[in-house]
Amino acid sequence: MMILDKPYVSKFLEDSLIEMQIPVLKNKALEELNLSSKILTIDEEEFIKRVKNSQIPHIFSNSENSINWIKENLSFTDLPNKISIFKDKVEFRKIMKPFYPNYYFQKVNFNELGKIDVSKMQFPFIIKPAVGFFSLGVYLIKNLEEWPKIIKFIQRDMNNINKIFPIEVIDSSSFIIEENIEGEEYAVDVYFNSNGRPVILNILKHYFASPEDTSDRLYITSKNIIEESREIFLETLEKISQATQIRNFPMHIEFRVDENNNIGIIEANPMRFAGLCVTDLAYYAWRTNNYKLFFEQEAPDWNQILKDKEGKIFAMIVGNIPADINLRDIKSVDYEKFAKKFKKPLDIRKINYHEFPLFAIAFAEFDENNLAEMNEFLNDDFKDIISL
Repeated sequence: MMILDKPYVSKFLEDSLIEMQIPVLKNKALEELNLSSKILTIDEEEFIKRVKNSQIPHIFSNSENSINWIKENLSFTDLPNKISIFKDKVEFRKIMKPFYPNYYFQKVNFNELGKIDVSKMQFPFIIKPAVGFFSLGVYLIKNLEEWPKIIKFIQRDMNNINKIFPIEVIDSSSFIIEENIEGEEYAVDVYFNSNGRPVILNILKHYFASPEDTSDRLYITSKNIIEESREIFLETLEKISQATQIRNFPMHIEFRVDENNNIGIIEANPMRFAGLCVTDLAYYAWRTNNYKLFFEQEAPDWNQILKDKEGKIFAMIVGNIPADINLRDIKSVDYEKFAKKFKKPLDIRKINYHEFPLFAIAFAEFDENNLAEMNEFLNDDFKDIISL
């Protein structure tokens, strides 16, 4: 079954639900999202009844906004507890401590950020909300001199974010300070089947403009990325399954991998795949449907899928609104000019930039032997297409 919620449901997800006739919880968000009447909906009573009659609930949500409903209505299952383990980065670190005994982290209250002594900490380190989403409020602190400035940035961010996301998605009351994991960053869409075995649906590599950059601007996938990293991620995902005993459980999880293939876990996001329907990149890259694979408990046939993908890169680019622009001051965005920035655009999805600090999510294809076009997006502030 599916729980849909704001901020965004893609047309691809909507069409997939119509095709599969997956029961969707009838809630307020479903009405506000103005989706097709062809979607099969069931009321709360029927949804809860079906969960009670299921030995291992098979539930997916496109948005973490649904977490509160799950906590309030499905407390007779272990779902709320499993979600809390992953959603709270501090608790997840504790669960995984046996596998990473030397990893440093600590929890700190938002109101105490200005009081803690970071002079004795090992730089660089990361600070981020203990319960967070989409790299919001995440900062890399390279030295002691940066700390006062970063605190001000965090206070600004949390003031804006609290107006947009519910506390179950981003909780600004507490933060985690943790060591900086070296290496290249990856994001994996995976589900754990009825036996607890992980099934990888896609692997994305996260590109950054600089060592200080923590944004979600650019993710890519390719034949080489899948072939080189799939097995090493499966090993770590098996450990997570062992530690948490999850079943029929979708997840979007982020890793860092160093030059010796040592893996560090950045965070794990429960009950969903890549946010804002970014998981749909799998369709444009591999012609697979992650929602269908999850509900039908199937796995991608990677040997077949990757046969004709040599030299191709498939990317997701977030059209961020620059931090110095007030969303209310934006008059328009030139989407045609944005589309012309790509040689091979696959899809451009408009986002309500008056409500969220981004105007679009784009999917595009690039040539593996010519990355200059793709890398230009890392430093583009998009101010040339935003009218104030």
